[in-house]
Amino acid sequence: MSSLIERLTATSWFGFLARTILTFMFWMSGIAKLADFDGGVAEMAHFGLEPPAVFVVVTAVTQLVGSALIIANRWTWLGAGMLAVFTALTIPIAHAFWTMEEPMRTVEFYVVMEHITVIGALMVVTWKSAKAPAVPAH
Repeated sequence: MSSLIERLTATSWFGFLARTILTFMFWMSGIAKLADFDGGVAEMAHFGLEPPAVFVVVTAVTQLVGSALIIANRWTWLGAGMLAVFTALTIPIAHAFWTMEEPMRTVEFYVVMEHITVIGALMVVTWKSAKAPAVPAH
């Protein structure tokens, strides 16, 4: 079984699928912001980001370009860095649990823990792409 899993995870399609799934929440959010621009503007205004339309565009571009770089496995470090910085910045802007009352404090605390985990996953994809060995032919 171990040999089968090693062969599976060494394929280029597995890497492509893994990178696509890793970035799913980013590229879907970017597409959603562009598809419902007014909703994106309302979201940015809700968090006090001015001018909100500029923040929608910058956010969508960051999410889509960062995801594309990771999925394509080209300049992966840059795409992962873009998404990691974006994710870290959302914590004090949108998930400041330390300023909230219960039960939202606990809910947002767990969202922040998930964000930190996603940042770790982006670090792993950068590390893996930098060390990606040639796939042996089978």
